[in-house]
Amino acid sequence: MRAVGFTRKALPIEDPHALEDLVLPDPGPPQGHDLLVRVQAVSVNPRDMKSRMSFEAAPEKPVVLGYDASGVVAAVGPDCTLFRPGDAVIYAGVLDRQGSNAELQLVDERIVGRKPASLDHAAAASLPLTALTAWEMLFDRLRIPRDAEGAGHVLLVIGGAGGVPSIAIQLARVLTQVTVVATASRPESAAWVRQCGAHHVVDHSRPLPPQMEALEAGPCPWIFSTHTDAARWAEMAMILAPQGSIGLIDDPEPLDLRLLKFKSAAVHWEAMFTRPMFRTKDMVRQHEILDEVAALVDAGRLRPTSARNVGPINAANLRRAHAAIESGRAVGKIVLAGFGG
Repeated sequence: MRAVGFTRKALPIEDPHALEDLVLPDPGPPQGHDLLVRVQAVSVNPRDMKSRMSFEAAPEKPVVLGYDASGVVAAVGPDCTLFRPGDAVIYAGVLDRQGSNAELQLVDERIVGRKPASLDHAAAASLPLTALTAWEMLFDRLRIPRDAEGAGHVLLVIGGAGGVPSIAIQLARVLTQVTVVATASRPESAAWVRQCGAHHVVDHSRPLPPQMEALEAGPCPWIFSTHTDAARWAEMAMILAPQGSIGLIDDPEPLDLRLLKFKSAAVHWEAMFTRPMFRTKDMVRQHEILDEVAALVDAGRLRPTSARNVGPINAANLRRAHAAIESGRAVGKIVLAGFGG
């Protein structure tokens, strides 16, 4: 099968060996709860960059990256009950198995959802990782009410134009009654978060507390930060409501938790890979979430955040996608579809 991977760790993306076109053996027949999926499209996430720079690789042991995927089930393992061959599916994979930048991939059906019928594979591939991360953060970690109990309260989303917050803003708008405030520092990113449904936009290149005060929205019970440093952390501690919660998905330097003590505040980490990595008892919840997301998309209540299709799945195009994300200026998700070219 055709695939894209690397055999040398931590090469700069400009190096042609950072990602290479490979021909690898097909995965073996699916066992247990595994599906064998014929990949049709993928999207690229910051996690791909982190893995490329940290995973060990060698010529005899190439690493195939890729997490988001949309494809068609080719075969099912003996314990599968959720899908059949021919079903169109989406998923975000795991860190400890071959990635989706390959024509064929084995994936546990309990972290797989149906592809939204209203989307093509390219658009569908932009959804799984960001939707799972956003959903789990809002409703499993921060526990924002999915009813009128959230009315009159504020959710602040820091770094609103990224892939995860773009979905989080939409989910908060369609499934809750909270007021959504998102941060953006450029006109194009501010326009993007407004399109995603943010009620208000503030500029994270300037101090946040006075901007939030000017909105007269009151202290925030919930803050979802995707870009966190010591200065931003101090601002978040000021903005957060007593007994509020902060959710983090990035990898900041050590933070001073003492700033939150007298607010009796909580800090929640969200890692979308936790359930599949540790094979938690509620692992099938990711299947359920992705099916709920697909239903929202097909009902016209949630839209994918794919903003740029860079062409077929090959090394040259994936290097371009990685470079765009490493630049820090990508808005929305970058997708690739098919193995031609």
